[in-house]
Amino acid sequence: MPPPASHFVNRAGWLRAAVLGANDGIISTASLIVGVAAAGAPRGEILTAAVAGWAAGAMAMAAGEYVSVSSQADSEAADLERERHSLEETPEVETRELTLIYQRRGLAPKLAREVAVALMAKDALSAHARDELGISPARAANPILAAFASAVSFSAGAAMPTLAAFLASREATVAAVFPATLAFLAALGGLGGWLGGAPMLRPTLRVAFWGALAMAVTAGIGALVGKAV
Repeated sequence: MPPPASHFVNRAGWLRAAVLGANDGIISTASLIVGVAAAGAPRGEILTAAVAGWAAGAMAMAAGEYVSVSSQADSEAADLERERHSLEETPEVETRELTLIYQRRGLAPKLAREVAVALMAKDALSAHARDELGISPARAANPILAAFASAVSFSAGAAMPTLAAFLASREATVAAVFPATLAFLAALGGLGGWLGGAPMLRPTLRVAFWGALAMAVTAGIGALVGKAV
């Protein structure tokens, strides 16, 4: 008998925040470095901009992720409270509602009602949260965990192009950071796909393309600004 299939949906809460944070850390910091370097800034200013962008980005990612996930959690809590009130006030209406949901999924009317009654007898709120509202504990993200994952992953991502810039000479900054960043992004895309149980090629190409585009745009803007000032 073959072993049961592995599923990765329980990783969705932290994996999305971690991959987004690392991707943003690599792209934004590398783009900042390339843009400042293309403007003709000295090496000290390039590294200062990289570290400042690293710190600001990590804090912004953590705050943004915390606020976003908290807002989602607040909305879900409000929906659950309304559902709890409906179950107390009109239980038969809620039973019919759940029965219709199961009928639409393919169950015969009699069996659908039996399933609805049985599930509501065990835990009515959980049954309606899962099947009516689409709220699943496995997919719920913790605001603090999401914020921490974003900040740490952003910092890890930002450290990579910053290290490449630190090791390169002033004249070779763009030439060193650009290919190094593409390699980092390709590795991140493949890792994200692997952790999520998805094919690795598509996310690898996707993040590398957008990273290259972001650096090309900021390098062009930096060169224009550098000439203008």
